Amino acid sequence: MRLLQRILDRGQMLDLALADEQDKGGRMAGLAPRDRAFCRLLVVTVLRRMGQIDDAIDRCLDRPLNKAAKPARNALRLAAAQTMFLGTPDHAVADGAVRMMGPRQKHLNGLVNAVARRLIREKAAIMSEQDEIVLNCPGWLREIWSKAFGVETTRTMIGEMLSEPTLDLTLKGEVGDWAGILDAEILSTGSLRRPSGGAIQTLPGFEEGVWWVQDAAAALPVRLLGDISGRAVLDLCAAPGGKTAQLAALGARVTAIDNVPRRLALLQANLDRLALSAETEIADILSWRPSAPFERILLDAPCSATGTIRKHPDIWRLRTADEVARAAEVQDRMLAAAVEMLAPGGTLIFCTCSLQPEEGAERIESLLASGAPVRRDRIAATELFDLTELITADGDMQTLPHYQGGMDGFYACRLIREL
Repeated sequence: MRLLQRILDRGQMLDLALADEQDKGGRMAGLAPRDRAFCRLLVVTVLRRMGQIDDAIDRCLDRPLNKAAKPARNALRLAAAQTMFLGTPDHAVADGAVRMMGPRQKHLNGLVNAVARRLIREKAAIMSEQDEIVLNCPGWLREIWSKAFGVETTRTMIGEMLSEPTLDLTLKGEVGDWAGILDAEILSTGSLRRPSGGAIQTLPGFEEGVWWVQDAAAALPVRLLGDISGRAVLDLCAAPGGKTAQLAALGARVTAIDNVPRRLALLQANLDRLALSAETEIADILSWRPSAPFERILLDAPCSATGTIRKHPDIWRLRTADEVARAAEVQDRMLAAAVEMLAPGGTLIFCTCSLQPEEGAERIESLLASGAPVRRDRIAATELFDLTELITADGDMQTLPHYQGGMDGFYACRLIREL
């Protein structure tokens, strides 16, 4: 209930809400690991399926809930998530919903109990009439994606976003026996994939620094820099550091820049665990400049992160079209700054974990139209494991959530600085 209040009422992102509640003094701090995991699963399921859940609750109400009954709405959302999607026993669902109300909302107990029991009775009939694609994904996103990728592809993408994501890992070295040790599948892209669930810190190889968590799509942009062994590479907006670790593991001399101290500290902690090194600096890339231009630059720009909705369904509930537009303006400025830092003949990879054209190809078109001294360098399928579906008509990279059994939506473009 507290997590839903933080996210839906205060607009706090899921990861930050979880961190706050799990810190010393937070309500989740005293829970056993299994209970913390179930708490997270409940909240994620509500966020992922909230369109269906609210539709089901509304069908079981005689009249709409008013603002004063907001706690009842959240209690019923958690009850609906359990009975509709998680298989929680019926008696636990109804009793748990009432207990969630507490003494201050005791007057709502009868309403919550009645609606929860009706949900339990009628869930099958209700769900048979629901269109999960339309109900769960905001209309403004469906409209943009349908225009960019087609209606059927968009429905397939959203369907994948409604499923529980797997856990992708990037190895620091050779695969060796690690696929078997981790009970993981070796993807065609080289990432290891295993089912999600459980604490990653307890998996074999974590403490030894053998691997790090990184979506298979997020591991692709670094490949577009070519052979970087022994080369200086500038990693802009580097935290939390998955790509920084990739660059360092491939032998690059990495300079990693980020303007958020807490995130850069997390990056450094990950590098320390992996026994990898990079020069790190807290700085705003819009004003910071290196002492000399770099021949290789990676700019993983801040964005709406709509490509990561499988893992972060709070994005569906919190992001707006205005935020995407504001992010695009910042990306334009960051691209211009990155070009200034790029040596003649050097390579710049621009990427975002976004499905929004405004945060991908449109930013490149805007940059080229501005007269910036760069040209687009087409990406070949052979650079991406012969996965031709990842190459756009312009020669950029675009992954979609349903590709390769499920991956983040990622855009990447390679630019070359003119001499």
